[in-house]
Amino acid sequence: MLVLAQEGSTTGWTIGYVIGIAVVLAVVALVVPILLLARSIGNRASDINDALEESVVNTAALSELRTTIDSAGAITAGLARGRARLGG
Repeated sequence: MLVLAQEGSTTGWTIGYVIGIAVVLAVVALVVPILLLARSIGNRASDINDALEESVVNTAALSELRTTIDSAGAITAGLARGRARLGG
């Protein structure tokens, strides 16, 4: 009877190991695709950041647009005054 008790104990351990291994494999099967997706997003984020930095350089001149508009307004106002003085 003592031998049967030991076999039952071994069966319990075996079942526990099998369930543990199954749980670990399930977690790995779920985590690996998430990590691959995160890596892909990280690679794309670098490309997007580079493009945004380039756009900052390419659009830096737009900060002077208000000055250009004001200057164009002053020029057209001066031309209008000149035309009015010439009788046109």
